Amino acid sequence: VLIAVGRDACTRNIGLDTIGVKINEKNGKVPVNDEEQTNVPYVYAIGDILEGKLELTPVAIQAGKLLARRLYGGSSTKCDYINVPTTVFTPLEYGCCGLPEEKAVEEYGEQNLEVYHSLFWPLEWTVPGRDNNTCYAKIICNKRDNNRVIGFHVLGPNAGEVTQGFAAAIKCGLTKELLNETIGIHPTCGEVFTTMDITKSSGQDISQRGC
Repeated sequence: VLIAVGRDACTRNIGLDTIGVKINEKNGKVPVNDEEQTNVPYVYAIGDILEGKLELTPVAIQAGKLLARRLYGGSSTKCDYINVPTTVFTPLEYGCCGLPEEKAVEEYGEQNLEVYHSLFWPLEWTVPGRDNNTCYAKIICNKRDNNRVIGFHVLGPNAGEVTQGFAAAIKCGLTKELLNETIGIHPTCGEVFTTMDITKSSGQDISQRGC
């Protein structure tokens, strides 16, 4: 059993208190606004030390680039901390982008969401006869915004590769209708997102009998 407990930020001994920058005394993280600005207007922070943000290297790199462009290049583009593709590289990979279902319900209200989901059987599992109902796919759609996809989740082989591709579509405003209109590549894992028709609210069985 692996327990990921996170890590503290080493910010207590670098003089932030001298210039009045506030930190979370419990973990050393630095609260910032949506432009990475601390409570001291001329001090900015990026990366893993940010309070409530993802501890991912690509996120820190992107945030740093965008901050530099805003400060010195006349840009106004802010870092998107929501639609970040992420993968847990366990033997059966888990990939996600956007909001988890619980957070989506909290933010938008359960009545304004439609959740589509499905189990699926990867082609490479058919020969060894592995369980055809282990892999899982789910999208969370905002009904009040043209069924825009606000949460993407997949549990299966190569989830990182699948998630990276769909992340670009989500950034472009992917909707359930666009997924329905997309022709799937058979027999890939990503194809399942183009054929989803069962909602969680329906209570229908999502078990699969073949690839």
